[in-house]
Amino acid sequence: MTTTNHKFKIPAEVAKTVEILKQHNFEAYLVGGCVRDLLLHRKPKDWDITTNAIPDKIIEIFPKTFYENTFGTVGVVYEEASDETVKVIEITPYRLESTYSDNRRPDSVSFSQNLSEDLKRRDFTINAIALDIDIKSEKDGVYKGQTTDLFKGHEDMEAKILRTVDGPDARFQEDGLRILRAVRIATEIGFTINIETSEAIVRNAHLLKNIAKERIAVEFNNIIMSKEPASGLFLCQKLGLLPYILPELEDAIGVEQNQAHSYDVWEHLIRSLQCAADKGFPLEIRLAALLHDIGKPKSRRWDDIQKQWTFHGHEVISARITEKVMKHLKYPNKVAEKVHSMVRWHMFFSDTELISLSAVRRMINNVGRDNIWDLMNVRICDRIGTGRPKEDPYRLRKYHSMIEEALRDPISVGMLKMDGLRLMEVTGEPAGPRIGWILNSILEEVLDNPELNTVETLEKMALEKSKLTDQELKAKGDSGKEKKEEAEAEEIKKLRSKHKVK
Repeated sequence: MTTTNHKFKIPAEVAKTVEILKQHNFEAYLVGGCVRDLLLHRKPKDWDITTNAIPDKIIEIFPKTFYENTFGTVGVVYEEASDETVKVIEITPYRLESTYSDNRRPDSVSFSQNLSEDLKRRDFTINAIALDIDIKSEKDGVYKGQTTDLFKGHEDMEAKILRTVDGPDARFQEDGLRILRAVRIATEIGFTINIETSEAIVRNAHLLKNIAKERIAVEFNNIIMSKEPASGLFLCQKLGLLPYILPELEDAIGVEQNQAHSYDVWEHLIRSLQCAADKGFPLEIRLAALLHDIGKPKSRRWDDIQKQWTFHGHEVISARITEKVMKHLKYPNKVAEKVHSMVRWHMFFSDTELISLSAVRRMINNVGRDNIWDLMNVRICDRIGTGRPKEDPYRLRKYHSMIEEALRDPISVGMLKMDGLRLMEVTGEPAGPRIGWILNSILEEVLDNPELNTVETLEKMALEKSKLTDQELKAKGDSGKEKKEEAEAEEIKKLRSKHKVK
């Protein structure tokens, strides 16, 4: 056993939870991923405490808790928590676990009074270190603490190695999800999985078939949202895990592309994902970047004339596969729909000299105004994933300019704080061309002086203009229309100049 002393920054709610347990004469240790992260100088995402108090006692001494499982874990709730990550702190009694007949959960659980028995059941050595903090030592949120390490977790941290507690086959057969969790942890913290553990992962990869898809999706998402998702997916492929997570992705390995690409489809998708991670994009963009060309293996055809591979319609096939993947891993509908849409429309246009503004507007309508810039970000990841270093070529700048132009509020009578119906009410004018002439003539004056665009002022202007003859009114309306077109042209000129495009 190794025992070492350290100093740690601990949130007030966590320290308070430990203090309350100790005040009631119970042992209390921080344990698991939060201790690992503290030792690695990372901010913990979750805080877990282990104790010799049984669930009934934990519930008795804390004002607000929930207990919704059969494993003894009690959630302590802090509604006024100082940190978003500590609104709930999980407390689990020291426990012993029986066999795992379904490779997912123990058949039965019994509680223990011995810390060492609890640490012995944990998955990896770096997660089996317990931390006892000295509450009285607090200074500016920093506490002295003593760690208990029975399985050389400190040594593995120094060596940056992920290794199971005791034999890896037994650990993975207890809970098959630990197989994917090993890859996720190694990816997140940049560790190497040791040889014995890696070989056991390969032998036991089939156990992932027994794991709920929602649990697999959580670990998969954590890999995708890490800083180095490419290394995580390469590791999944190397260890034989992809068939149990995303088998369609493995189909892309070795699928050669045309001369526009430096990599096969597999590496192109992985590099596109890594680009999304490097830019800090959210989950939906990362998933779309990973899946946007996943239909290429099924669409690939050889062109004897061009002497190269073609992938006509791959975006449609990719969208169908994406929909299947989203359902298989049980993603929320909102996430699934957005990823599907971005994959389906990622080939939105190619030749900026031929594309029309109406086509851009149709594209915005297809994906939604809220998603169009995310689609552009997928396009950027797609480009970088081909091996091209430049991210803002003329074509992409032109796309940006055209989208901004299509999204821009037009300079039209629609910007006036009075519509045709209200104008007819105010002036008594019947429906007809005079309504348009009046609105256009009013717009001409508003363009010169935007302060006129108030309900009261426009109504007065409408009454005055309704007194004009058809000829006078039409002349003023035509003049207003010309002025509007000039203003539109000037706005578009400024917009294109900003993006340095024609």
